[in-house]
Order: sequence, then C-alpha cells, then structure tokens
Amino acid sequence: MYMNKLFFLGLAWFGAWQVLSGQELIMSEEIPLRGDVSYELLGEFKGRLLLFRDQVNKYEVQGFDQSLRSTWSKVLNLEKRTPKVLGTTFTKSDFTLIYHYREQTNTILKAAKFDPGANMIDSISIKNLGFLFYTPEFEMVLSEDRSKVLIYYVERQSLLHAFVFDNTSFKLLWEKSIAPGGGGFFTEDFRQAVVDNEGNLYLILESNRFSARKDGHNYQVLAYMSEEGRLVQTTIPLEGKLTYDVRFAFDNLNFRLVAAGLYAEKVNDRAVGYFMLLLNPQAEGYNLRFEPFDDVFVSSLAGKEVEKNRGVSEIVIRELVLRRDGGVLMIAERAKEFERRLGAPNRVSFDGMGRFITDYYLDDIVAISMHPDGRTHWKVLLPKKQYSQDDGGVYSSFFLFKTPSTLRFLFNDDIKPENTVSAYLLNGNGRFERQSLLNTEKLEIRLRFRDALQLSGTSVVVPSERRSRLRLVKFIF
Repeated sequence: MYMNKLFFLGLAWFGAWQVLSGQELIMSEEIPLRGDVSYELLGEFKGRLLLFRDQVNKYEVQGFDQSLRSTWSKVLNLEKRTPKVLGTTFTKSDFTLIYHYREQTNTILKAAKFDPGANMIDSISIKNLGFLFYTPEFEMVLSEDRSKVLIYYVERQSLLHAFVFDNTSFKLLWEKSIAPGGGGFFTEDFRQAVVDNEGNLYLILESNRFSARKDGHNYQVLAYMSEEGRLVQTTIPLEGKLTYDVRFAFDNLNFRLVAAGLYAEKVNDRAVGYFMLLLNPQAEGYNLRFEPFDDVFVSSLAGKEVEKNRGVSEIVIRELVLRRDGGVLMIAERAKEFERRLGAPNRVSFDGMGRFITDYYLDDIVAISMHPDGRTHWKVLLPKKQYSQDDGGVYSSFFLFKTPSTLRFLFNDDIKPENTVSAYLLNGNGRFERQSLLNTEKLEIRLRFRDALQLSGTSVVVPSERRSRLRLVKFIF
C-alpha cells in the first residue's frame, strides 16, 4: 500500500441492531415511491427527521421519529400554478424551499420557510423577473454555512444574472448582471460559481483549455464583493499546464478562494499531477503550486509496477476538505463508464440496432493533503472496486462522514442486493484503517451512500432504494 507521508484536519422494522464493528443501526419500514420524481433528506429538527418528496404534481414532507417511525406527512401548499423547486436549505429550527413559478406572463423566484411540522411560517418573492420569452435554466449554490443562497442563470451565453438571498434575515441581499471580460462565454468557459458566508460571489471561467492552445490556458476569477459593490477580476495563467479536473471552494475561516485539481500536459486525456491554488479576493497576487505524480504512486493506482510514468486516467475530484491551517485535502475517485451493445465485447456507438447496456466502474479513492503553501503533506490510496450495470452508479461511490479528528468513507463493497458495507477511517496524519460495518443479507436494503445526510458527529442517515420502495437507514457511531 502506497503512503507518502499526508493531514487531514477534521433486525425487525423499527428496531435497532449492532452492526459488525459495534455501531448501532436503525431502519424505517418500507415507503412506496409510486410516482415520485425525486426525494431529499432535509435534516433532523427537534428530534424529527424530515423527508422531502417531489411527486410530479405536488410536494410532500414526511416526518419520522428517532426510531425512524413515519409519524406524519403533509402536502405543501405553494402556488396554484405548479412551481418548480430549485433546492432546499435549513437552519437548526426550520427549512426553506427556493422555487420559481409563472404568474400570468411573469417568472417569479420565491422562498418559503417551514417549521419542523412543515407549517409555512414565512414566504417572500425574491425577484419578479417580469416577462421572459423563455424559462431560465436556474442554478442554485449554497454557502458553507447554508445561510446564503446564490441563484443564477445565463442569458444569451454571455450575461449572467445573479441573486444572493440571505436565509437568516430572509431577504434578497443583492442582484447583479455580470458579463465576462475578453469576449468570454459562460456556456463555453464557465467552470464553477461559489458564494461565501458573507454573500460575496466568485465566478470561475476557464479559457483556452484545449491542447492546441495550452500555453494560453488560464482561469479568470470574477469576484463580486457585495458590501463595496465592487467587481474584481483576476487572471491566473496555468503555466502551460492543462486542467484535467478541478474543484473550487471558499475558505471562510481564512477568507480565501481555494482550488485543488489535477493537471495534464500535451494532451488532456491523462492527469500527470495535481495542484493547489489560493486567492485572497481582497489582496493582490495568488499562490499556485504544481506537484507531479511520482512513479510509486502511479504504480499503486495501476495495481502493478509501471515501466514509464504516463500519469493517471479516469479519475475525478469528488470533494475538497478545508484544513484549519489554510491547507486542503483533495479527495478523488477512479471512475469510468462504458456503453456497449448486448453481446458485443467492445464499446460501440448506438446505431439504433439492438439493446445497449452501460457499465459503471467506481474504484479506488485517492486522498491528497496539501499544506497552505501547496506542498504535499501526504497522499494515500484507499482501495475499493465497485461495478454495476444500467443503474446510473447510484449505489456506488461513497459518503464522506466528517468529525474534527477523523474522516470516515462509507461505501458498498459490492453492488448487489446482498453485500458488505465497509468504511475507511482516515486521520490527520494520513493513517487509515478499513472496517466492515454491516452485512445486508436478509435485510432487504440497497444503500445509496451518495444521497446520505450526516445528522451529527455520531450519526448519518442513508436512503435505501429497492424495487421502487424506500427505506431510511440510520448509522450511529
């Protein structure tokens, strides 16, 4: 097992069981999904766990007690015209829906706040956009503390309309229309939008990211500082490197924009190293550092000793964990999918003939911890192998359970009805151990760890979906 040195920060229904490593497990009874479009765990409020359900022509909230007994459900009374919910946010005592709807010829953005019993306690029209020839493709982003809600959409590819709503004061903080400099386009160059806990906006655009123009590859960061009403643009050249994958986040403790990513050279089909970027939007300059993958690490990912280090393919960044000292832990995963015609051994393109299936492979987890100056602290490989067909990979990957001293990666060992649930425990020095948590034999559950919700420093709820029936499963560590 490769480890270079690396930190990290920080059964009967309604019954409880002791899982394999000594933790407690609680399960709800089955919930028929019927015609549900989607569902989302809202959180735990005054001992009640709330489940939000989109049921095509209505929105419903279902409440569960601490034993995960379903105790009530309520259809939410929003507008008569069918609204479209963009997302949810919550505090310790309530939750808020952000949605839009049409009233006559106008498009209206709105927020509605509900108490733990799903009773509406406040609502506000965030913005009446007036008459539009089209329905905007709204996007919604939350700040780290979930108090600020960024809603934006792009008009004519080159104009972004942004609104930041404060869920604490329950009012619109500001709105602004932003055009990228240098003739850029949000549709082609846009990488990510970030909002900090104060309500400031950061738009990241990526220019010249193709191999033929790699010398000009750069990031443009458009920072809108809301208190001053000032737009600051910073151009960051990538020093002849190409972005393979990158993730941005805002470090509210140290007040700076942080990026960690994987880079390529010559062609953008293999990552040959990783990098870290730090930018203080209120100061000049930035810190950018690149680190190449060494031979030992590449061999560890390949599962064999490689004669020539050509880097790593089919790897994606899943999450950034910010360190209190200003460093960052980048978490990536090996992931690939193949579409093939049934009975054909190789990947093919759809030609309208025969049945096609999609294979999903989600394998090893890679964790790389970097100091505030970008130097590598440690990096580790957490082995796993997951394979499934035609399920969108929803039962694969992992959930990251966070405490101040330890990260716990929860995942299914095998993607099949009966399997073992395992966990990796990773501490701040890069040391880890693997645990078996649960054998799902005879429990009739298929856990979707990607959609789990951490309730506290000791508990997490994971939805289980099997044969169009939902169960909620709580792990207590």
